[in-house]
Amino acid sequence: MPRTATRRGLPSGISRIDQETTRTHGYFVRVGYRKTTKGWRPKASAFFGDASHGGKSSALRAAERWLKQSKRGAAKGRGRAA
Repeated sequence: MPRTATRRGLPSGISRIDQETTRTHGYFVRVGYRKTTKGWRPKASAFFGDASHGGKSSALRAAERWLKQSKRGAAKGRGRAA
């Protein structure tokens, strides 16, 4: 019986990608969404590969750090102009 995908307790906005056919392994991060003529698209996204970050745990830490910084930057931009 094939294994089913399970939620690994990842923060909202972070997805794990393990694609053997293209040898792609890492975390994909998306922040904020905006409506375009083709549908909803993320405002910012980034990929954190296992190989380039020295393993799964390091890639996840880098993804979480980027997500936190991106959300902080988006929060500062909100508000009304005087």
